Amino acid sequence: MDADALIVNLFEGVAQPGGAAGVVDRALDGAITQLITAGEIKGKTGELTLVHSLGKIPASRVIVAGLGKESQFNVDAIRRVSAEASRFARSRGARRVATIVHGGGAGGIDAERAAQAITEGAILGLYRFRRHMSKEPENGDVQETLIVERDEAKRSQLEKGCAMGTVVAGAVASARDMINEPANFMTPGTMADIARDLARDGGLGLTVLERAQMRELGMGGLLGVSQGSHQDPKFIVLSYRGDPGSEKALGLVGKGITFDSGGISLKPSEDMGDMKGDMAGGATVMAVMRAVGRLKPAVNVTAIVPATENLPGGSALKPGDVITAMSGKTIEIISTDAEGRLVLADALSYAVKNGLAPLVDVATLTGAVRVALGDVTVGLFSNNEEFAGRVMAAAAEAGERMWQMPMFEEYREQNKSDVADIKNTGGRYGGAITAAQFVGEFAGDVPWVHLDIAGTSLTGKEKGHVVKGATGGGVRTLINLVMGLAAAPAQGR
Repeated sequence: MDADALIVNLFEGVAQPGGAAGVVDRALDGAITQLITAGEIKGKTGELTLVHSLGKIPASRVIVAGLGKESQFNVDAIRRVSAEASRFARSRGARRVATIVHGGGAGGIDAERAAQAITEGAILGLYRFRRHMSKEPENGDVQETLIVERDEAKRSQLEKGCAMGTVVAGAVASARDMINEPANFMTPGTMADIARDLARDGGLGLTVLERAQMRELGMGGLLGVSQGSHQDPKFIVLSYRGDPGSEKALGLVGKGITFDSGGISLKPSEDMGDMKGDMAGGATVMAVMRAVGRLKPAVNVTAIVPATENLPGGSALKPGDVITAMSGKTIEIISTDAEGRLVLADALSYAVKNGLAPLVDVATLTGAVRVALGDVTVGLFSNNEEFAGRVMAAAAEAGERMWQMPMFEEYREQNKSDVADIKNTGGRYGGAITAAQFVGEFAGDVPWVHLDIAGTSLTGKEKGHVVKGATGGGVRTLINLVMGLAAAPAQGR
């Protein structure tokens, strides 16, 4: 096995490496042990140390990655170590990287899960969005990552984990690509084109409704938001039937505002460029369908993306206007910058009308959720505790942090209108909750979870498998949810 770099690991407080790291240490005449003794290697979380092999092993460099305390070690730590060590290797010019199975020894994590986490970490940690850059990167890309394991009996588990990790990470990367794309390239029409490619490649059903069809269905929310833009809105429906014997289908709804200026209720110019990412919810559910088309789970899934721009044109929606959603419910417009909930109103109405259940909507919906939870945690809202628990469990498995927020009836009072059935903002206080209450009106009694990803969809710093720009957060959670529903008994779906 020739490689430019070999990644090994060490738990904090270990005086002499064991397992695969110990084998490498002995081949290097105890170089790692000597660095531990000298205090240069401590095994702390995030610690990376480069050791030159000087021809003693087939890899020219060895990277010793700190795993932190053994008692706190988990699958997400594997993902983090794989990402950070892979980036470190790339910064040193490595093109072919080998790694031992983190967590396969003292970590006590089975080989398949470890291999999946290593694969996800490497792919996502090395992700870069350079489509619009003419200059070549200072460091080229890692071309190949090899997982090294002496136990041949674990080979099939490792291969399964790598295959799953490749699909999952590929889906997250596709969401990042869409969200990072400038809004003059990622238009509603472009999202529809990407959906066509997904349908063709994954054997998915596809329907794209145009403006005339939206009018026939009474989609006043989506049509209203689109009034100020020269770009035609698109209502994208991707469907997968993995369980033809069942009429039930999970519904995934993603907000697809390809640029949000705020409309007439114009946003401040500072950081407005980030609003190209207001279609992150739509990108998330489309990325999940990309994975579904490859994994072929035995469950039915339909993704819905209402896509449009929100701009202040001469015919744009105005504060004080009243529109009618597809469900027939009338909505008073208080702020045209609360547009995401208007397009979700039509999308959820469509989902309910077509019998989709349960439902998950994903949206960069409110700045208020970022005030409440920062950029670490997704706000989860639901009308059904059992289904909320399923989504939370899928998130925990993915290592994505979500927190369930209250949905007390008292908050609905803030959305009451004097001139229509409901108004599109409930005031300053509890803004993320009143927004969720608004969206929930259109889910009705169908089990429903709302994920407000406004605080977590973008990041300005690099940490673990998350890099600057779009995070692709939520994709892995929803893939886990789909796979979990497919594995559950039919009565549990």
